[in-house]
Amino acid sequence: MFRKLLKIAGGLVLVIFIIGTLAFTSFESKDVVCRSIEIDFGSNELIQVDKDELIRLVKAADKDILNKKLTQINSEIIEKAVKKHEAILNAEVYKVITKDSSSYKGVLTVKVKHREPVVRIMSETASYYLDEFGGRIPISSNYTANVLATTGYFSEKFAKEQLLPFVLFIENDEFWQAQIEQVHIEKDGEVLLTPLVGEHIIEFGNLEDYQKKLQKMKAFYEQVLAKNNWNKYKTVSLKYNNQVIAKRR
Repeated sequence: MFRKLLKIAGGLVLVIFIIGTLAFTSFESKDVVCRSIEIDFGSNELIQVDKDELIRLVKAADKDILNKKLTQINSEIIEKAVKKHEAILNAEVYKVITKDSSSYKGVLTVKVKHREPVVRIMSETASYYLDEFGGRIPISSNYTANVLATTGYFSEKFAKEQLLPFVLFIENDEFWQAQIEQVHIEKDGEVLLTPLVGEHIIEFGNLEDYQKKLQKMKAFYEQVLAKNNWNKYKTVSLKYNNQVIAKRR
């Protein structure tokens, strides 16, 4: 019985100690101020905005953020400011309190997720990347992405509504992803594809029924070009219904 009472008493003392410690810690840390800003993102992301640029966005949203109490910092405002950057898909803000031997220090951590580019747009009037959702990513000297390039004469609306679905189909197909190097749009809307293997150009026509056209072209590769005919043709045209017309050099 005595041992049981002793055990209960010991447990109560521990609980009181923990509560007291937490209360003291809370009292000590409530006035902790922000001493630094840290930017966190995956090292394997293709697009990586310079961390100093993101810190400038944070400071622009709250010019007094350094040396301000953590409890006074509005995380939602900071997140919205960072997400306005075209290359940022999402942002989350965390307030962290660290302690050295004698004092507490506040750190504002901004965790960002960059947009992932799937196509490089180089039209007559603009140059940028697009992600799979149609989000526009600006070109920067701080990063580069090895993705399918598209050149020519077309609007941003065309790029998002017609070109992007076509590119995503290519990127999700193992054969075409390895074969198509560049997409070019002529002034009349005709599409030209430059393959990685072979010295021919694919005259694709418009982007209607692109899946069927690619199926026909793949069959042509397998039945004709694969028989050591890769460099015998100048153009292969898919512009006409149910036909593949190849012109020799």
